[in-house]
Amino acid sequence: MIELRNVWFSYVDNRYVLKDINISFERGVTVIMGPNGSGKTTLLKVASCIYRPTKGEVIIDNTPYWRLSEQRRLEYRRKIVYLHEKPILLKGRVEENIAYGLTIRGYDKREASKKVHEIARYLNIVNLLNKRASDLSIGEKQLVALARALVIDPEYLFLDEPLSHLHMSKRERIIELIRSMKNKIVVIVTHDIFLTLTIANKVVVLDEGRIIQIGNPQHILKKKIIK
Repeated sequence: MIELRNVWFSYVDNRYVLKDINISFERGVTVIMGPNGSGKTTLLKVASCIYRPTKGEVIIDNTPYWRLSEQRRLEYRRKIVYLHEKPILLKGRVEENIAYGLTIRGYDKREASKKVHEIARYLNIVNLLNKRASDLSIGEKQLVALARALVIDPEYLFLDEPLSHLHMSKRERIIELIRSMKNKIVVIVTHDIFLTLTIANKVVVLDEGRIIQIGNPQHILKKKIIK
């Protein structure tokens, strides 16, 4: 479990983007929703231990993450994957990009290649493996970034608008995959009501840096649609 306790976050001059956030992320899929500028992406980055909170604690499996040594923090970071809304790929071929997380975790070349081809077949992107990442379309880059995130089988997966650049056929495959990850902790930022109703176990609604609702997706989104 990842828990945020009394978390505040400011980029500059005590202008808080997150204000007194208290929430836990358990196994299953949590969707974070809210208007633009409400702090959704910042919350995702704090919860995934990319940003250190200005005040408050991030607790992973009952351990205060930011009180740990650098080595211990790295051990936890290896269990966490964060996927940006705009895919960020390395230079070189697609296969090398997808294998990167496996390589830094000590997988040998043969085992890494096997896992890369497995996830590429599942996402139907085997044809992209020998292409240069810089030559891909934005949708293809998003699929490659997803493959790189999923291939290491992370315990904690944080996704920022993961379907925004994908065609419907690809969206369906990703939704199917996320729905199968019930034993993982998956946190998604999205404006997509259909995606939320399809996969979310819990919805968190953020506004002006504060949590204003937490609960069942059908209940929260029914009220939202009526409004």
